[in-house]
Amino acid sequence: MENWLLFACLPYLIHGARLPDGRAGLLVPSFYAVSDSEVQSISEEIYAADVNRAVSGDIVLSLQYQVSSSQINEGQDYSSQRLFNYVNEGKLFSKPTFARLRDLLNNYDRMAGVAEIITSNEDEEINAFLNEIFKTQVIDKLYHFFLSKGYYTSKAEFKNDLKQMWFGMYSRANGVLDSSGFEHVFHGEIKGGKISGFHNWVHLYMLEKQGQVNYLSYSYNGPWTDFPDILAFQYKWSNYLKSLGSFFVGSSPEFDIAIYTLCFKTRPDKMCNIHLGGRAAQIQTWTWTKSSYGNGGKYVASSYPNSP
Repeated sequence: MENWLLFACLPYLIHGARLPDGRAGLLVPSFYAVSDSEVQSISEEIYAADVNRAVSGDIVLSLQYQVSSSQINEGQDYSSQRLFNYVNEGKLFSKPTFARLRDLLNNYDRMAGVAEIITSNEDEEINAFLNEIFKTQVIDKLYHFFLSKGYYTSKAEFKNDLKQMWFGMYSRANGVLDSSGFEHVFHGEIKGGKISGFHNWVHLYMLEKQGQVNYLSYSYNGPWTDFPDILAFQYKWSNYLKSLGSFFVGSSPEFDIAIYTLCFKTRPDKMCNIHLGGRAAQIQTWTWTKSSYGNGGKYVASSYPNSP
């Protein structure tokens, strides 16, 4: 390849996209092509675009007791009250993306090793959720960033890949299709006698309201004075313990999907440094390595805010 053509095609070679003449580019890992400053800049844009998030007064927490690092794994109940003292359900949960998220949360068996059967109705609910979040500026900001970097060539391609990486099924236990990135992160699972995943505040609130979650304590409260905030809690789901569960609290579903996907695509299996409202935060992502989709597509194994 002549030098002028090499430089003209460099963005395509880096990102593994198609060359202008239709040939496939080299599959060099994409995270080499996006700088930390670019990740921080687009994360701020996504944060600013999240108009569906909670505002002051929409959520009132009762954090109560803060455990030390040596107490995190004790599983003791230090809190006499619920975590969520108040949530403005009428305002927040009537928003289409929240409503579509809640439709999905009763579709999963929390026990690892139990096969998940995605019915046609449940697939329609997944598509309805995706359709709603794709109407938001949050997802639009992320899409145009990915488009500018050569990750995708159309919104339809991005949407299809997002569905596969988050909702595509794989096996965590017993060789059956029992899990997905969405189930693990947004719903939560039970594996090895403990809570696995579970990083969505809406589901945590719903289960606590139903009496299924017992809030024990907190170990981290981020520096944000508005929403979304990043917090880490200790709690039990029935009798199963989560000794360190980190969450965005007050964020919209589209924000969680967008920030996690940004980091999953640009910093897979690494700590991803983002900025939200002028303050630094970190996201940890993990790819599922035991199976893939399409031409080597990677499923989300997990993603969550890092809590010091």
